Amino acid sequence: MTQRSSRKTVWRNPSLLDVAPTPPPDRGTAALDLVHQAADVFRSMEEQAREAEARAQSLCANALERLRRAEMRAEAAERAHRDYVVTTEQKLQDACRALEQAQSCIEAHKHQLTAAERRAEVAEAEARQAMEALALVEETIRRRLLSTNADLDRGWSAAA
Repeated sequence: MTQRSSRKTVWRNPSLLDVAPTPPPDRGTAALDLVHQAADVFRSMEEQAREAEARAQSLCANALERLRRAEMRAEAAERAHRDYVVTTEQKLQDACRALEQAQSCIEAHKHQLTAAERRAEVAEAEARQAMEALALVEETIRRRLLSTNADLDRGWSAAA
């Protein structure tokens, strides 16, 4: 009876009078529609999953490429650092050798200077001795000449 009264109100509603009543839906068709809707949802989910997987793979590939480039830059930096260290060590060794050579030259020049100073001292001593000997010779010559001149003057004075 309830159905009847609800039907009566539907038919009595003036706005619904123009519309033909729809037959009650078929349950098989409704189930089939639901299956189609579920299949559409699953297809949509599968498509989203494929897109997410493709994005993830793309991100992984990009990350791997960036990692590869970073590793290459790190290796290049390590090589450059090793080259720099080797070059610096070679320059340091060259500088040490040059310093040793300079020190050796300085020592040799010191020895030469010391030897030259000794020779100069010996030459100065010899020059002093020569001057003293010359002074003695000069003194001796003066005495003899003066004594001879004095003897001659005396002899000339006695003869005169």
